[in-house]
Amino acid sequence: MHSISSVTPTICSLMGVKPPRDSTSQPVSAVLDAALKNLNGGRVEKALVYAPDAIGTGLRRDYQKLFKVVENVAPIEVEMKSVLPTYTPVCFSSMFTGASPEVHGIRKYEKPVLSCDTLFDALVRAGKKAAIVAVKNSSIDLVFRNRRIDYYTEEYDPQVESRVLEILRNNDYDFILAYHQEYDDLMHASTPRDAKALEAFRRHLRSFEVLTAAFNERYASQNRVVAFTPDHGTHIDPATGKGSHGTDMPEDVDVRHFWGLYKGS
Repeated sequence: MHSISSVTPTICSLMGVKPPRDSTSQPVSAVLDAALKNLNGGRVEKALVYAPDAIGTGLRRDYQKLFKVVENVAPIEVEMKSVLPTYTPVCFSSMFTGASPEVHGIRKYEKPVLSCDTLFDALVRAGKKAAIVAVKNSSIDLVFRNRRIDYYTEEYDPQVESRVLEILRNNDYDFILAYHQEYDDLMHASTPRDAKALEAFRRHLRSFEVLTAAFNERYASQNRVVAFTPDHGTHIDPATGKGSHGTDMPEDVDVRHFWGLYKGS
């Protein structure tokens, strides 16, 4: 089973980019095999990665029908393991460096700017144009700063979605990372299966559908990849009765990623 840190070498392999210096994870073989089979040369020119917070395997198991909108766009489903501790800045730092927390340096809930090499540095060195679109003061908004990429800091999830759609209409990036957090916020305030939290979860799935449709229309002529890459899952803290994460229990560690590959017309 792959670690979520395999996202970076997978993207790099698909785009023909040398991975970050500290990346030691192996790319996801199922994705690369599908690329070799279905794409000329196994390479993509454009990538859209959607990173929703806290969408663990438990949601995939309990709400399989809802995931049809994700599977329709990104049918390559991969079982993944998060890194420890399962906190958002730790997880996304590993996801977009290809390195373990011991190497990239974020090992608790904190949001310093990473000093190690990242996917974004690797993309820049390869001459790729990249953008991060994220909620203000979120982990993804902060820890990958000071790179020669474009940052779009938005008020909340709806503004992130709107900004990505605007970018797809008016700009041209090789790599776009979009981050949403409402489900994580609401499950912390209640429980992972609270009605309001589940509505946010459904909104994340719909956003992925909307964003990938716009991305595929914009870049229909080019080989491309879309990915749905959550960071960790959730559990109910027995001490508080509310949603939480950060442990090594399967509810926190197990996630599913979804990949879709498209051949340019």
